[in-house]
Amino acid sequence: MTANALPSTANFDQRYDAITRRDPEYVGSFVTAVKTTGIFCHPTCRARTPKRENVEFFATAHEAIVHGYRPCKVCKPMEAPDETPGFIQALIEELQADPSLRYRADDLRRRGIEPATVRRWFLRHHQMTFNAYQRMLRLNRAYRELSAGQSVAAAAFDSGYESLSGFTDGFRNALGTPPSQASAATVIHLARLSTPLGPMVACATDEGVCLCEFADRRMLETEFADLRKRLNAVILPADDNPHLGQLDRELQEYFAGTRTVFETPLHTPTTPFRQRVWDELITIPYGATRSYGEQAERIGKPTAVRAVASANGQNRIAIVIPCHRVIGADGSLTGYAGGLARKQWLLDHERRHSG
Repeated sequence: MTANALPSTANFDQRYDAITRRDPEYVGSFVTAVKTTGIFCHPTCRARTPKRENVEFFATAHEAIVHGYRPCKVCKPMEAPDETPGFIQALIEELQADPSLRYRADDLRRRGIEPATVRRWFLRHHQMTFNAYQRMLRLNRAYRELSAGQSVAAAAFDSGYESLSGFTDGFRNALGTPPSQASAATVIHLARLSTPLGPMVACATDEGVCLCEFADRRMLETEFADLRKRLNAVILPADDNPHLGQLDRELQEYFAGTRTVFETPLHTPTTPFRQRVWDELITIPYGATRSYGEQAERIGKPTAVRAVASANGQNRIAIVIPCHRVIGADGSLTGYAGGLARKQWLLDHERRHSG
């Protein structure tokens, strides 16, 4: 369900060894598909370890589904596991309490933690290295102090920077604006959410959620850049943004089959045409589908089918703005940023729970 925790060059033997030991470190790193039963499992599945010749490995549950496998009923690999090991949770809590702390490789080793393991975990779950995560927390603190009227020098040294020039360069490179102009920028808070279909990245301003995408979305960096430009914004780790908390709760209810309509406020800066398309997407009932042609008709642009399809593809708020409910005129599935396997899963899920 997530990118590999093992190195990308890990061979079959290393992965097979991990499942024979039922090593919990690799839950979410890959799934084990069993040719003789047609199922796929977490590496820690309690079921009998399959023979080597009957096994193949996939990086994600999505890939296993595409290859015709179904989830195991014992380990339930489509359900989000507890993805934060205790030693990493402790590091996160310490850094949130004091962002000026700096954990280097030697500091981690003295605590009995392998730095490469921490780096892989942060790349997999936050799309950044552990060092980058620490840096962003320091910049987040500095941004809050600057917004409160603190001087650039005071904000820099309070946040753990050893030189003013290093702070200024790091601030500009990471946030796209110099420290002296920080108070004029909109803040976009970023968080990671767990779902049965894999991790999602969510962003919100004070007005509402502006992005919710699967973490493996290829255009994610482009969408970040577009939001920063449209909102004159900086993107920082989540700092108690209430809209992200509401989105997380509502997504959990959606995947549990108990929510059919989202109430989380949205903030969707875009062109007028895309906004019309996205507004119309929200009117598609839970459990129903429409064709691109029907969508074009409903916004009064019957000849703009391709433009409507393009606007659907540029939707930044997956599931909540349900572009997955738009299909081909012949009933076939068509492009979806999260992948056709996820699109089919979402449609099947909604049909099962639509009553």
